[in-house]
Amino acid sequence: MVLPDAPVAELHDLFCKKLQQCCVLFDFLDCVADLKGKEIKRAALNELVESVATSRGVLIEPLYPEAIKMISVNIFRTLPPSENPEFDPEEDEPTLEASWPHLQLVYEFFLRFLESPDFQPSMAKRYIDQKFVLQLLELFDSEDPREREYLKTILHRVYGKLLGLRAYIRKQINNIFLRFIYETEHFNGVAELLEILGSIINGFALPLKAEHKQFLVRVLIPLHTAKSLSIFHAQLAYCVVQFMEKDATVTEYIIRGLLKYWPKTCTQKEVMFLGEIEEILDVIEPSQFIRIQEPLFKQIAACISSPHFQVAERALYFWNNEYILSLIEENCQVILPLVFATLYRVSKEHWNQTIVSLIYNVLKTFMEMNSKLFDDLTASYKVEKQKKEAGKEKEKEGRKNRRKRQWDTRQEGQKEGSKEGRTERRKEKEGKKKGRKDGKKERKNKGRNGISTEGGKEGKEKRRKDTRKKEMEKGGE
Repeated sequence: MVLPDAPVAELHDLFCKKLQQCCVLFDFLDCVADLKGKEIKRAALNELVESVATSRGVLIEPLYPEAIKMISVNIFRTLPPSENPEFDPEEDEPTLEASWPHLQLVYEFFLRFLESPDFQPSMAKRYIDQKFVLQLLELFDSEDPREREYLKTILHRVYGKLLGLRAYIRKQINNIFLRFIYETEHFNGVAELLEILGSIINGFALPLKAEHKQFLVRVLIPLHTAKSLSIFHAQLAYCVVQFMEKDATVTEYIIRGLLKYWPKTCTQKEVMFLGEIEEILDVIEPSQFIRIQEPLFKQIAACISSPHFQVAERALYFWNNEYILSLIEENCQVILPLVFATLYRVSKEHWNQTIVSLIYNVLKTFMEMNSKLFDDLTASYKVEKQKKEAGKEKEKEGRKNRRKRQWDTRQEGQKEGSKEGRTERRKEKEGKKKGRKDGKKERKNKGRNGISTEGGKEGKEKRRKDTRKKEMEKGGE
């Protein structure tokens, strides 16, 4: 029997049996296995969804544990490891959940269950507890964007209906983000969790608690350092702006935090940071702007001088925003000296004509704001430039003179070394000649003194006589 046709007396009993029937799980990796069973479960889930959405008085107390049990059995599971270890959400296709035909209906039932006029938070809180919420949050790491979208809506409803779980949900989201920032650098559901937080921050009471300010400074601002920032930057920027609109005193923490983590080598992230800064300046209080204008416009000047034209262009677009322009005009005496030298130099040197054109517009705007200050800065810039050029010329001349002195010293050393070398070689040659002469003389003296008779004249004469005598003796024989 289907639920819409059931008599009122049997409705609750049949509803409970349908919930129990839907606790059976099927293997969707095998497409042809148990097709009949899969179809029966799909039909039962559709009946449950329709019944809880359209019928009144269905959700009685005995059905709560059965409903939560059915939901838990179907959705809580160990998420499979990514098929692509280097998965990039911007480039690669996500791995979709094979059991989605059933899983979608379970999520739909859970959502209708929470949104039902018959839903009683006092009964539900016995079964939707901290353990349940923790398991629900772990599912946000699913690669399937369809599942994360359902989870986002469901967690938001749980946060709204079950007041006792609010602090716990915030704490666990905080832990997930800290693990993401400082340990894993991987979590698929960051954007969805930030969307939920955007709504939560909007409902914060004033004055902001210390816990909420700590969350901003220790979690949301460091999230800007993530490599995958582009995936969730829009949601993150929204949360930051929500904090500012709630309490203007956090503005300085936010701006100084962004400047601290400003990207040095990634131009794509620089463009995102500049976009977020503009969103912040759109809602900033003039009193808070004064506190951060100096470090902020030093960074904006650095962006204007960037060789990457998109960074320079995004920074120069600030002057197209009427509210930001009014803030700049009010503080022209401080801001113009910070950016003037950069604007003047880049207008003469930048390779991109669009950037040069935008800079001329900005300089023209400044000239109209305060012509006297503009003229003074122009004159001082030219004087400073001349001094620098004179200093460079002087330094160049000094380098040239140093090189000349070094060359002269080297040449003199080589000459001196050459002269000394010739003298040394001559002395060495004379020493060798003298040595040979002394040796010859010594050998001669030894022969005369009879120290070595065999080597002298007498020895030679004796040998000659002995030879003749032997020859004569042989002839006589």
